[in-house]
Amino acid sequence: MNKLYASLLFLCILGMQLNATAQTIDLFAETTKTVTKDITTGIFKTTRIVNGQSIENVGAGVLDFRILHRFGTINSGAYNFYGLDQATMRIGLDYGITKNLMIGIGRSTYEKQFDGFVKYKMLSQQTGERNIPLSISYAGTAIYKSLKDATTTYEPYISDKFSFAHQILFARKFNDQFSLQLTPTLLHYNIVENVNIPNDFYSLGIGFRQRISKRVNITTEYFYRIDKLAGYYDPLSVGVDIETGGHVFQLHVSNSTGMTERTFINETAGSWGKGDLRFGFNISRVFTLKKPKELRNLKF
Repeated sequence: MNKLYASLLFLCILGMQLNATAQTIDLFAETTKTVTKDITTGIFKTTRIVNGQSIENVGAGVLDFRILHRFGTINSGAYNFYGLDQATMRIGLDYGITKNLMIGIGRSTYEKQFDGFVKYKMLSQQTGERNIPLSISYAGTAIYKSLKDATTTYEPYISDKFSFAHQILFARKFNDQFSLQLTPTLLHYNIVENVNIPNDFYSLGIGFRQRISKRVNITTEYFYRIDKLAGYYDPLSVGVDIETGGHVFQLHVSNSTGMTERTFINETAGSWGKGDLRFGFNISRVFTLKKPKELRNLKF
């Protein structure tokens, strides 16, 4: 009988040890499965580097009211107050449908252009559960030139006044100080002046952000035109971004006049080498029209 009790006691102790071991293994398994995902944010401080799209989107339910302003050329002299007597501007509204999808519309005084775009973030730079070294977005823009053409024997169709831009944005934030973006671009004109001019133009954009202080960043944007439209130059813009709460001020110098992809990438008439530089600024003000789900039930 004593042997029976001893055997039962041994089996109970052994079962308790096995159960404790199993629990320990399960705990380790749960720890292994719980991996955080750290998505990189603030690659750029606003949705435009200067003229061109940045990798950033406005948040879901957020409306971004933007004013882009360009003065005349600085080398126009004192009579034109070094370009300040002349002005070109674009007013736009951008809206975040989801955290990855945004749309926007705008109206430019230059060539009386209307534009609309869609931007979708396909991949986000992140570490942790998945290590992804860069962010990737697609931006597609349609541009309508409403400026009346000179009278000719050909009466243009409405579709002739449209042009389109397709861009893939590759961006990486190397650290809190420096970010870099590459933007391969295809521009398409529905109609061109003659048969010797192609309808499609390819270019490669490069932009970067260098942090100077908590609220100040230096930005630079350049597009190398692989296919060149005669009489125009590659656009180069250098600026300063200043954050002030809900506002972002961008001050910059550029050889571009237009503020749509068609005009600033392919139709920049100014040259840095000739001193055809324009001072300009962008102002952005955001409004939250739809609260995120996690904030809807909060009461203040």
